[in-house]
Amino acid sequence: MTIEQTFDSLKAKNQAALVVYGMAGYPSMEKSMECFQAMDDGGADMIEIGVPFSDPVADGPAIQNAGTEALRQGTNLAGLFKAVRALGTEKPRIMMSSINPLMAFGAKRLFRNMSETGFSGLIVPDLPVEESDSWREEAERNAIAMIFLATPVSPPKRLRLIASRCGGFVYCVSLTGTTGVREGVPSGLREFLERLRRITDKPLAVGFGISTPGQVRRIACMADGVIVGSRLVEAVGKGEDVGALVRELKKATLRSQQ
Repeated sequence: MTIEQTFDSLKAKNQAALVVYGMAGYPSMEKSMECFQAMDDGGADMIEIGVPFSDPVADGPAIQNAGTEALRQGTNLAGLFKAVRALGTEKPRIMMSSINPLMAFGAKRLFRNMSETGFSGLIVPDLPVEESDSWREEAERNAIAMIFLATPVSPPKRLRLIASRCGGFVYCVSLTGTTGVREGVPSGLREFLERLRRITDKPLAVGFGISTPGQVRRIACMADGVIVGSRLVEAVGKGEDVGALVRELKKATLRSQQ
């Protein structure tokens, strides 16, 4: 099922999509794949697989620490693709990476491997949409959606550009700052999403700072998807039952409960 088909299917069920994030190679490559499988079994709608990088742009402490440990384990893209082949999920897989590892791997090789291993989308936070043409062209040749981040401080002209270039969905950053567990939901989030609704009919998925079922429940009323990352990375590090946590988060995406 594609990203677009997933959103359509969930909309018909009056649900928001639950997009979950984990770091490949943390605490080991084998364990990270087990965690991704547990997230799938727990009811996640899409699996976001992080690529570790030594100098991340928007990651908070939990994801930075996980990335550092994954690099110590020798995690790289070649090993990631090999491990992902064994995953049993057919739900959309989305890669999230800084641009440097992707440039070193090579765009043609990257998208060919992504297509062969069941990836549907790619998020590159430090790739400006204005400089993405060659990457988007190669992605389209391999049926991979390029997903860009829109922030509350992005000016209207840039929001329109981001929305027009996004495939799959628009990644809506809920706040200014880095990723990480936070309390509550930013007060300006609804207005930000309403601004985006006026310029695009693509699905809107909200990420950054979302960690509890209560937050998921509130955002599911406003957005098409909810992205949870740092909380799950913390859970992996603490040895929590990741599948059970995802099940609780997924329950909160049912809008009929609002």
